[in-house]
Amino acid sequence: MTVISRCFASLQENHKCALIPFITAGDPDLSTTARALRVLDECGADIIELGVPYSDPLADGPVIQAAATRALAKGTTLDDVLKMSKEVIPSLKAPIILFTYYNPILNRGVEKFLDEIKEVGIAGLVVPDLPLEESETLLKLTSDRKLDLILLIAPTSDPERIKAIAQASQGFIYLVSVTGVTGMRSQIQVRVSDLLQQIRQFTDKPIGVGFGISEPEQARQVRVWGADAAIVGSAVVKRLAEGTPEQGLQAIAQFCQSLKIAIDTTTT
Repeated sequence: MTVISRCFASLQENHKCALIPFITAGDPDLSTTARALRVLDECGADIIELGVPYSDPLADGPVIQAAATRALAKGTTLDDVLKMSKEVIPSLKAPIILFTYYNPILNRGVEKFLDEIKEVGIAGLVVPDLPLEESETLLKLTSDRKLDLILLIAPTSDPERIKAIAQASQGFIYLVSVTGVTGMRSQIQVRVSDLLQQIRQFTDKPIGVGFGISEPEQARQVRVWGADAAIVGSAVVKRLAEGTPEQGLQAIAQFCQSLKIAIDTTTT
């Protein structure tokens, strides 16, 4: 089993839903990112998504785009992110998933990139601009290294595509709750409940729901609908960016705790 698979197996044994917060590396700076990873780990995160800042983030909404722009303006590079990760990961309980677009992987060389993230302790990858049809090589290479490549299912996917993605995805399946980019939404679409049931027809892999969860009640709702993980990005990034770094860290600590309480006290 991979690190992520073991994490989900442990949670499922205890009838728990995973909390997966997201932060952008380098916003406001990498030292704060390192502290934020530790704060989230201490405050209930089961897995943490770490975004590599990218200049053309097609899947990211305004909050995460702005965070990436600030990080890039500070000079944050992939090498910096990996160096910071190598220093911090040994102190964390939560596995780290790297969220990156495909161009940095291709530019570095796919196998070299995977060897490097494995060496620093990264457990998995989300590559939002890599379609299923072009993912076979990366899926094999991650599998060879006991890394997980987590694939995304869009709410517009037809049943055949849902089946194919569900069967190929490693670690868990990332269900996108809305049509469009990441961002905070006032409501989670009821169709997510139907999509969860549809995916269950094809696989028993864990399913995480993301894009749009911004409040504890929404995290609780996707848990009620049957999700195995609630993925929360923009709402965490926004809080971390407000005020001083100390105020941002305090804000994400409180928010993470409130999300964890909401999904842990839910009965399905």
